[in-house]
Amino acid sequence: MTFVKSYTNDEMLEKDVNKLKDNNISSNNIFILSHDDDRTARIVNNTEASGIDYNKQDIGGDFEKPGDELREKLRELGVADADAHEYEEDMDEGTVFLIVKDESAKSIVG
Repeated sequence: MTFVKSYTNDEMLEKDVNKLKDNNISSNNIFILSHDDDRTARIVNNTEASGIDYNKQDIGGDFEKPGDELREKLRELGVADADAHEYEEDMDEGTVFLIVKDESAKSIVG
């Protein structure tokens, strides 16, 4: 099951990522996704976790719009199609998403 949580405050997101790591959630199961590649990279660097910068994940294919690519990345991470559209719209407004492929994440940062 994929856990998704939205943030507008990068510090809170970083705190939650560190809390997940402290609770033995593998960084391979933690992903950060936003419209702003620089913002995403900064969050990843501040958490000192490797492998969580999903903005740089190449999923192949040519996309006409960045939103199309973000929705596809969300679907690849196990997010339902309808939710992927909603989340991508939220990213247009500056929201950053924490996506965790570990069901115990909800009890840790839910």
